[in-house]
Amino acid sequence: MTTPVCKGASTAAAAPSPAPLPSPSALPSVASFPSFPSFAAYVRDRGPALLRAARSLTANPNDAEDLLQTALTKTFVAWERIEDHRALDGYVRRALVNTRTSQWRKRKIEEYACDELPEPGPVTAAPDPAERQVLRDAMWRAVLRLPDRQRAMVVLRYYEDLSEAQTAEVMDVSVGTVKSAVSRALAKLREDPDLARAA
Repeated sequence: MTTPVCKGASTAAAAPSPAPLPSPSALPSVASFPSFPSFAAYVRDRGPALLRAARSLTANPNDAEDLLQTALTKTFVAWERIEDHRALDGYVRRALVNTRTSQWRKRKIEEYACDELPEPGPVTAAPDPAERQVLRDAMWRAVLRLPDRQRAMVVLRYYEDLSEAQTAEVMDVSVGTVKSAVSRALAKLREDPDLARAA
């Protein structure tokens, strides 16, 4: 017999416009998912990191929240079928990439570089922190100008710190494809005029 929670998850997966994802400080508590306390704990513990991953795939913070909402909905629906819960981050990352790739193919909307990093990190001690931040901003804008597929692989390899094999698994391509795509992306970044000026 299907419980009300499962029914709600199926309805959420079919909804055309899911509600915006709450901010990381307002992630759901265990009581929000009485039938799946381990899912609630996972969202609570890994939600902020997964939101950063989603923000790496799109320049718009609102789109990133919608993207993560969709990926978590898919994970919730498949929760009982996921045998190894130690690999949940990989499952959600693949859902993020697949969902974003589907959006790229359907909408073909041109994206513009943002003025600053979506998730700026803390400024560490350096001879000139201002120049360091300028370089970080220029690097992120250059990454956003890469073709969609190359950008996703660069984000997974260097922002999410995945290996080539892990990136290939998430993107559902061969390791050789990851190597060649990342190599072409790095060549474009080396030739980017904004990075040359900021360096």
